[in-house]
Amino acid sequence: MDGRPPKRKLSDSGHGSSTRTSERSYSGDENDSVKVLQNRHNASSNGNGGTICTVSAGDGRYVIAERGRRLGRNIQDMGINTRQTMAHVKDRKTGTSGSPLKLVTNLFGLGLSSQWLLYQYHVDFNPAIASMRLKAALLYSHGEILGTARAFDGAMLFLSRKLDDKVTELTSTTKNGEVIKITVTLTATQPAGSPVSIQFFNVLFKRLMLWPGFSISVTNLESQLTLSADVSHKVLRSETVLDFMNELYSRIPVERFTDACEKEILGMVVLTRYNNKTYRVDDINWSTKPTDKFPKKDGTEISYVDYYKQQYNLELTDLFQPMLVSALKVKKKDVCDVPRAVHLLPELCYITGLSSRALTDFRLMKDLSMETQLNPERRQQRLQRLAENIEENRGASSELGKWGLRLQQQLSVTGRLVPPEKICMRDNICQPMSAADWSRETRNARVISASSLSNWLLLFTHRNGDIVEQLIYSLKKVGDGMGFNIEYPKTVQVEDSSISYLRALQQHVTRDVQLVFCILPFNSKDNYDCIKKFLTVELPVPSQCVQSRTLSKQHMLMSVANKITMQMICKIGGELWSVEIPLKSLMVIGIDVNKDALNKSHSVVGFVASTNSRLTKWFSQCIIQKTSTDFADCLKVCMRGAIERWQKCNNELPGRIIIYRDGVGDGQLQMVLDYEIPQILSYFTETRTAYSPKMTVVVVRKRCTVRFFSESNRGLQNPPLGTIVDSEATRPEWYDFFLISQNARQGSVNPTHYNVLFDTNCLKPDHLQRLTYKMCHLYYNWPGVIRVPAPCQYAHKLTFLVGQSIHREPSLELSHTLFYL
Repeated sequence: MDGRPPKRKLSDSGHGSSTRTSERSYSGDENDSVKVLQNRHNASSNGNGGTICTVSAGDGRYVIAERGRRLGRNIQDMGINTRQTMAHVKDRKTGTSGSPLKLVTNLFGLGLSSQWLLYQYHVDFNPAIASMRLKAALLYSHGEILGTARAFDGAMLFLSRKLDDKVTELTSTTKNGEVIKITVTLTATQPAGSPVSIQFFNVLFKRLMLWPGFSISVTNLESQLTLSADVSHKVLRSETVLDFMNELYSRIPVERFTDACEKEILGMVVLTRYNNKTYRVDDINWSTKPTDKFPKKDGTEISYVDYYKQQYNLELTDLFQPMLVSALKVKKKDVCDVPRAVHLLPELCYITGLSSRALTDFRLMKDLSMETQLNPERRQQRLQRLAENIEENRGASSELGKWGLRLQQQLSVTGRLVPPEKICMRDNICQPMSAADWSRETRNARVISASSLSNWLLLFTHRNGDIVEQLIYSLKKVGDGMGFNIEYPKTVQVEDSSISYLRALQQHVTRDVQLVFCILPFNSKDNYDCIKKFLTVELPVPSQCVQSRTLSKQHMLMSVANKITMQMICKIGGELWSVEIPLKSLMVIGIDVNKDALNKSHSVVGFVASTNSRLTKWFSQCIIQKTSTDFADCLKVCMRGAIERWQKCNNELPGRIIIYRDGVGDGQLQMVLDYEIPQILSYFTETRTAYSPKMTVVVVRKRCTVRFFSESNRGLQNPPLGTIVDSEATRPEWYDFFLISQNARQGSVNPTHYNVLFDTNCLKPDHLQRLTYKMCHLYYNWPGVIRVPAPCQYAHKLTFLVGQSIHREPSLELSHTLFYL
């Protein structure tokens, strides 16, 4: 382990011109990469870079730094063509319902001709050469043969034109007089839309991006190759990890310091400004100090103090600080590969993100949002400035021109605005004024179903005794309006500690208790975790935890009681509202996978499935896998539980199943196709030979680079709720669409991307899109439309509770309720 950052594999060489000859000598002068670095420096000094803004708070200063030159990471997904397997959308995947809507995007055309080709060559050196810089210099000395549009990564050479022969022999001489034979062999010809070409274009733009503050990605869409660009920020704290450790040491007992440090710091993402890299802290090595030595590549040893002085001219002030340990990702699966890690100095590591104190600072959060949450007009201005900078920069425009690329105007697309949904209550159907929030329209309406709450327990501390009676009165009053009868609870006063709460639960909770309500005196994770773990694993009873400060504002108590009452109804198996679902015998499933915060080698799989025709009752199961991957290997078990629950509730089996898979990262689509979908299908073939329901699997992605803006008399605005885009900005090889189903009160709305990987339901695109939008109305924690279908959000809430607080699988006795809301 050492303090050096991992090195990049691709060389930055090869962006300028060189002279031609079949036999060239290399004198050791600087190569083309120096010119590119010089251009990058000039662009930054001329003020073309991104902004860095500093805001102050009570616990320190925060820097809003714009990210730079971020490369699209979904290259592995490019070669997956799922649309060709679905005959019903092979010719047409677009819907027709709704009114057309003109939209502006953050996509720029790249102006490539349809005949454009990328020529891929393999390069061999004889005798072999280890130095990447020397390889590039020797190869590029034959510029008259290779041309000026070329890129080389040490083994593979990409050219914009084809060489005369399939195998080209070149000879070069080093400055030491050694003759090197270079063999250039044509291996493939790639069209512009191929995965290899897309990856090449992404690397090319990464090297040319002289302006930090933007994330970019090149993608082949329906009709052309496009560049997606968006403003990107990262919030940095001016506080180092060592500052944080010193502050922690000053306010807690010495014997608890080590445990407290590990609890607070492990999992943090830190920035080392000397190399502008981020690392995740996986461990703290208390036995290693800055004066200790580590081996260098040449076999010599050097201390951390001397290394940082020689390498970065940094002086360390604390020679007794421990070392942070960050595990490095192994990029190549090779037998010789062993897990690697780096040692980092807390003094040189800056904490990223916001502290809990900062999150409660209204003024600070407002200042941050002004800089990071840009409205469509400001975002558009930044994008136009980027396009102008690329066009006006001679080096960038020249390099793009060599490859036949030219940044064009932003693309406009035509979306569709689908009609708003009606909200069905027990006695009436209402048409909300706004899909963003229908709490006002349903305030005095009775919910669909709610069991009477007659046997429940309320725990509180002595300092919260004055609000108990008023809370109970407010809950009963709100419940009466919803058609939810709440009897007076059994109240128990406890001491202010997690042990006191646990003892009270052990003494007073029995299996016939319907719900346990706990008023927590302050934001104590220990108290919360203790309560939730006991009431979801050891003695499964639905529970409701509320902080006392939430109840302290008298003028807001009825509003708070309204939200709490809705959660209580759901936790004991009730239903709040529904929307019209035309499909019969339909089961909708949401799947999400998250990491366990306590054990990083474990993953938490959340599986939530509807159990009635209104899609208002749910079966929930959570399984902890002993693997750190995002793959779900327990889907057969979860599907069995969901089918059995459906059959018990409906006396039949579902005829249609639609699965929304959330939590799929870039490059993992193939995993879902090859690993997860076969698990589900095998359950039907192995256990129910006569049962084969129609099934659709949709991957849900909240993080997508594409944005849409609607034009109005007041300029650019966020598109209205219910906007669907299923052409022009989508991918030709996928059955995919974008849906805007959340309201952005400030900043720019981010659409959700849906990609259908498997489909035997053969629903029309209109029907699947409308159903997806309907499902965004059924999340009972918010009386409005949310960003993803309700079962996805339920699965996320379930995995978050288990991964952050419980760390064990919840009892299946709670599986028929939304106990995790």
